[in-house]
Amino acid sequence: MITIDGSKGEGGGQVLRYAAGLSLITGEPFTIENIRGGRKKPGMMRQHVTALEAACAIGNAEASGLAVGSDTLTFRPGAVTPGEYHFAVGTAGSTGMVLQAILGPLMLADGPSKVVIEGGTHASFAPPFEFTANTLLPLLSQMGPKVTATLERHGFYPRGGGRIAVEFEPAGLRPVDFIERGELLATSAEALVAGIPFDVADRELKTAHKVLTDWPDEAFGPVQLPAEHGPGNALLLTAQFDRVTEVVSGIGQVGVTAEKVGKTTAKRMAGYLASGAFAGPYLQDQLLLPFALAGGGAFTTVKISEHSRTAMELIERFTGTSFRVSAGPAKSQRIEVVR
Repeated sequence: MITIDGSKGEGGGQVLRYAAGLSLITGEPFTIENIRGGRKKPGMMRQHVTALEAACAIGNAEASGLAVGSDTLTFRPGAVTPGEYHFAVGTAGSTGMVLQAILGPLMLADGPSKVVIEGGTHASFAPPFEFTANTLLPLLSQMGPKVTATLERHGFYPRGGGRIAVEFEPAGLRPVDFIERGELLATSAEALVAGIPFDVADRELKTAHKVLTDWPDEAFGPVQLPAEHGPGNALLLTAQFDRVTEVVSGIGQVGVTAEKVGKTTAKRMAGYLASGAFAGPYLQDQLLLPFALAGGGAFTTVKISEHSRTAMELIERFTGTSFRVSAGPAKSQRIEVVR
């Protein structure tokens, strides 16, 4: 039984999701204490409970302490069973974060699966659907498993109501190297608005363009969604390279101006472009587990986040696989699997 202090390192819900996925893959049970001890509101929130419920469902697992507000959980895995599943967060909690807990186990299962998840698709502090579908999953498919995602309905904070469908064709993971991202092929900037004034999108795009001055005018465009999908707003900046597509997002919030959303999001994209790295901060975090399970490989990335350092330590505890971090080309860093 592995015992985890959930307040250490990143101290958030990522520890729960990674631990559940690793437990199902390795068969190792765990207890986590001080759940989300690094957050202002510690304990499990609704999206964390849903993620663990999903892990229990696909892995015939038993979990004690699984409730909103709980700060301690014991998880005993069973056998992963592929099939069709439907999970609903019930809030605007991130559908992508729920997927994170079950992605690894279902990629390695002994048959195909389809999973429908309802909740938030474009939420703060979580990668948007477009990142999952266009950045992460195509790279995982290069490693063996074929995983595709479809957006059936947008869901914004606080209403939620979004819906994604993810299909799995499992296979063993093979080591790869993601070092060079290649030539820049295309750029786009989309501002999604649903049930809020359309000028919000226009202001976000104009501000973003002032930062990304070398992006062509035609790359910037607003997207009007049905009002019943909102209220909500998201700015999506996409840079497509030969080998990877990076998606950087900003989520509109009450009290935050459109100009601030546009400027902050564009500066994050500009930082990624200047780094020369293959993986941005969201991708960095989510490549660690599949690389460890593949037993080899390396990728370049931007500055190592606390999320990633916490994930590295957790992966090593469950699998014995560790990582080496060193300087990469240009302003990047290199992460490689060490057996």
